[in-house]
Amino acid sequence: MMESGVPLCHACGESVGFASNGEIFIACHVCNFPLCHSCLEFELKEGAKRCSRCGASYIHHSEDSVVADEKGVSSERLTMASHLQEHQSSGGHGRNLSNISAAESEAVSEPGNAIWKNRVESWKDKKNKKKKTATKTAKEAEIPSEQQMEEKQSAEAAEPLSRTYPIPANKLTPYRVVIIMRLIVLGLFFHYRITHPVDSAFGLWLTSIICEIWFAVSWVLDQFPKWSPVSRETYIDRLSLRYEKDGVSELSAVDFFVSTVDPLKEPPLITANTVLSILAVDYPVDKVSCYVSDDGSAMLSFESLAETADFARKWVPFCKKFSIEPRAPEFYFSQKIDYLKDKIQPSFVKERRAMKRDYEEYKVRVNALVAKAQKTPEVGWTMQDGTSWPGNNPRDHPGMIQVFLGHTGAHDIEGNELPRLVYVSREKRPGYQHHKKAGAMNALVRVSAILTNAPYILNLDCDHYVNNSKAVREAMCFMMDPQVGKDVCYIQFPQRFDGIDKSDRYANRNIVFFDINMKGLDGIQGPVYVGTGCVFNRQALYGYGPISLPALPKASSSCSWCCCCCCCRSKKPAKDQSEIYRDSKREDLNAAIFNLQEINNYDEYERSMLISQMSFEKSFGLSSVFIESTLMEYGGVPESTNPSTLIKEAIHVISCGYEEKTEWGKEIGWIYGSVTEDILTGFKMHCRGWRSIYCMPLRPAFKGSAPINLSDRLHQVLRWALGSVEIFLSRHCPLWYGFGGGRLKWLQRFSYINTIVYPFTSLPLIAYCSLPAICLLTGKFIIPTLSNIASVWFLGLFISIILTSVLELRWSGVSIEDWWRNEQFWVIGGVSAHLFAVFQGFLKMLAGLDTNFTVTAKAAEDSDFGELYLFKWTTLLIPPTTLLVVNLVGVVAGFSDALNSGYEAWGPLFGKVFFAFWVILHLYPFLKGLMGRQNRTPTIVILWSVLLASVFSLIWVKIDPFLSNSDGSDVRQNCISIDC
Repeated sequence: MMESGVPLCHACGESVGFASNGEIFIACHVCNFPLCHSCLEFELKEGAKRCSRCGASYIHHSEDSVVADEKGVSSERLTMASHLQEHQSSGGHGRNLSNISAAESEAVSEPGNAIWKNRVESWKDKKNKKKKTATKTAKEAEIPSEQQMEEKQSAEAAEPLSRTYPIPANKLTPYRVVIIMRLIVLGLFFHYRITHPVDSAFGLWLTSIICEIWFAVSWVLDQFPKWSPVSRETYIDRLSLRYEKDGVSELSAVDFFVSTVDPLKEPPLITANTVLSILAVDYPVDKVSCYVSDDGSAMLSFESLAETADFARKWVPFCKKFSIEPRAPEFYFSQKIDYLKDKIQPSFVKERRAMKRDYEEYKVRVNALVAKAQKTPEVGWTMQDGTSWPGNNPRDHPGMIQVFLGHTGAHDIEGNELPRLVYVSREKRPGYQHHKKAGAMNALVRVSAILTNAPYILNLDCDHYVNNSKAVREAMCFMMDPQVGKDVCYIQFPQRFDGIDKSDRYANRNIVFFDINMKGLDGIQGPVYVGTGCVFNRQALYGYGPISLPALPKASSSCSWCCCCCCCRSKKPAKDQSEIYRDSKREDLNAAIFNLQEINNYDEYERSMLISQMSFEKSFGLSSVFIESTLMEYGGVPESTNPSTLIKEAIHVISCGYEEKTEWGKEIGWIYGSVTEDILTGFKMHCRGWRSIYCMPLRPAFKGSAPINLSDRLHQVLRWALGSVEIFLSRHCPLWYGFGGGRLKWLQRFSYINTIVYPFTSLPLIAYCSLPAICLLTGKFIIPTLSNIASVWFLGLFISIILTSVLELRWSGVSIEDWWRNEQFWVIGGVSAHLFAVFQGFLKMLAGLDTNFTVTAKAAEDSDFGELYLFKWTTLLIPPTTLLVVNLVGVVAGFSDALNSGYEAWGPLFGKVFFAFWVILHLYPFLKGLMGRQNRTPTIVILWSVLLASVFSLIWVKIDPFLSNSDGSDVRQNCISIDC
């Protein structure tokens, strides 16, 4: 055994031993590289003068004598060390006398010891193997350390910027096995259920069978897209090494989009924090531009953004100087943590206090603007120069653009440049369809293409701030990787939220969706687009296909265009790859077909160029500047352009008639036709062959606010479900759209089908949640008396359901509480918001009744989750309340009947009561929401629910259409048993 705490030699693996002064032997006093005395002598003998680790010169150790370790060293070695010491003191050079190694002296001291001979042979083999390595190390040691570091950095920069690793097999394999077992058990279960009808309650049995089959199909659509979940890891240090050298940044530019509509529902302070976090992001300032879309044309939004631009001159340098996280001041100053952690600058406390005072003053100014805006003047708003605000009429006003900050404009208080900040309010006129948020986002696409034309776009809702200042770099690890980014249309980040109660009563965090479903899709073709926290490839938004995939086959009607292009190529010199790529983009647009006979006055080349220009104008609109920008694969604006001219052109591309007779909203940009334009936009990109990536950094990239109130939450879910129904009833339905090119993978299609059909689950869910009460009130049940084999199928089904959930939680890391909240709100939303969405969707299709888009209110401040207990009346509350009352009445009636019927009635009662309690437990959070903090519910809800429940119960008890005529006596007996 070696001495405790003594390191092993890096060369021979033996203990480094001790020096004559009793301390551990040290070969290199710079880096403490572990090397024993004998190996050091060998290094010196071979001519190595520098340490192989740090490159520092060796200090002579001949004056040190090495003490023998516990393995035993012969007295010859000690004598030799003493001789070396004596010779050194007399002026001789130790290196010239140490020609015999310590190991050789060991061999000489005990020539007859076989153990020592074997040890010496082993030691010599080690030395021979390491001789070449040592020589190579010695040569490398002669290279300056700076050059070695540069070579190391270059090698690291050439490595991949990200890594994909699947879920460990010990977690994923059992999960897949249980899914297959559950599928088999489901087949056996349905075989039994269908072959064993309940004749006494045939209608109830048939209803339950139809509902269960629908639930099984929904489970398949939801489960199998999670077959191959993956996780990803990024290396932002390698990104910097590769694209940021010698102080020059080659990182791609990014345009940030922030959209807002109503400043009274979306407080300007919340929007301002989002903008400030963008301006302070950890990215080169000349590569960042922030565009704020004010679709309500409110002067309050404009003035608050002006105040924000002024405050940014102080806030941005403060964040970058002290590496503040997060860089939204409201959320940074509200953190209940030690803000001195990792902040060693003595001036930090003083500057932080000063910055907090500045922010409080800034809040006072913004809140004063909000208070002023509560009452609109009769003559409309007036700007500071006395002119009338152009957007006084939000439905009839010109387009407005204001550049607050820019690369050539104002600087921060330290004289550094600030990112560009642009206010945009698109033109609106009566008689034009403006397409709500999707139209506003497309206007920002065109404006940004004119002014900055960054190759990548990051869009955020006004209430989602940048929580991780390196989030853009995380995305660039995928987008700028030549091997990964060539066919990636967008990088989706998970949504994370602040201000939600600890128990997450209404599943506002959507943990199951973001941490399970999205990771599963990342292993197929990529996650769906969820509307915010997404980095787009601008070329993908223009409707182009990825470079790595061949173009879709063209129809015969487009041959004239192809022939014209071929003739053109024959007359012109051979094109380079960039020109060929641009031509392929033109073809991918499926542009309009033109009659060549109408253009007889041009030669072939001019004719082809004219057709090309006309096709682009029919696709992108009448703006030559914008059309030119679409062909710039790496973005950027020509240096010769005049800024004033660009502003005029930007005003032109946001005019309300610009999109008329173009492909905007059909094939280009955010796709129209649904209030959930995000799902539709991502779906179109995946159909073209693009793939997306799910990025989950350790520190959440973005955080937002969610409506924690029950009524607001249900209205939010209603809007999402209505959008899915609209897609289902449109030409873009995944059931039939996108089969021609074969670029959408089947499991990805399953996911999109599940996304648009899930609202229809509300119909069987309502029926299934009503069955327990019907069974208890009528004395019937949907399942006959179970045999032993049938009990096995039922038990196997329940076990497989539990195992699937447990194993899913195991590989995803989601807690069982989050999973249970998700299950509860699936029922709550299904029997309320999803049901209304289905009816509203069909009303819109059949009767043309459009549903107004309601903006979910965002709270600027939240104290003790006061909003959680706030009750707001809405018709969405009636169906789940009715189900609760009906099932509670059924349970009471069932127990009353069992008490009157005797012992034999308690056995059948157990299954019915268990069924009813399943419904009540799932609706329990809804019941708590009705009660509120004071446990009070508005009288109107109680009256409606009790009335509906009473009528429903009496109808079923008195009429009971599920009984045959011969069972009339049973009807009377049931009525008597519950005292009708």
